[in-house]
Amino acid sequence: MMHEDYRYIKGLATNDSAIINAIYKNFVPKVIYYIKNNSGDEDQAQDVVQEVLISLYHMAQKPDFELTCPFDAFFFLLCKRKWLNELKKNTRTGVTNTEEFVFKDENLLEMVEQATLFDQKRQLFDEMFQQLGEKCREVLQLSFSIPSMEKVAEMLNVSYAYVRKKKSLCTGQLTEMIQQSAKYKLLKS
Repeated sequence: MMHEDYRYIKGLATNDSAIINAIYKNFVPKVIYYIKNNSGDEDQAQDVVQEVLISLYHMAQKPDFELTCPFDAFFFLLCKRKWLNELKKNTRTGVTNTEEFVFKDENLLEMVEQATLFDQKRQLFDEMFQQLGEKCREVLQLSFSIPSMEKVAEMLNVSYAYVRKKKSLCTGQLTEMIQQSAKYKLLKS
């Protein structure tokens, strides 16, 4: 069944500037954040995005290509795989396929299934995260975006020990909420 986000694929195929701008606005920042937090920089992230968009453009030209999951999850997964291949290449451990971001032994259907599962897990996380108390959300959001817990403590005007303890408690609470969720049990099976 074709996903409603197929409009992004169609827009890439026709070089629709509004769709391309929407992709850059809505989906690229997450990729840049991921790469910058995984041994990369802004330029490398932009290169990965460009290469994946070009590959998606070529996929979109094929009449039999279908998108059956959210574009966000699919795009992120492709960029993540491309970046991991780049890291492998740079560490000289070998890369599965230097020309494409798709591994040779992995078919597109598997990737779509993984992207759909990723999106469902992200939605569950977001849903449970919103149920946390305000202070927990604040501590966790800051700890996600600021690598130094000392800086988080300074921003919140609390002690380092307090912020570490609060983060640990909030993470435990969030984990328990997720694991108790009926959606989690469905995703796990």
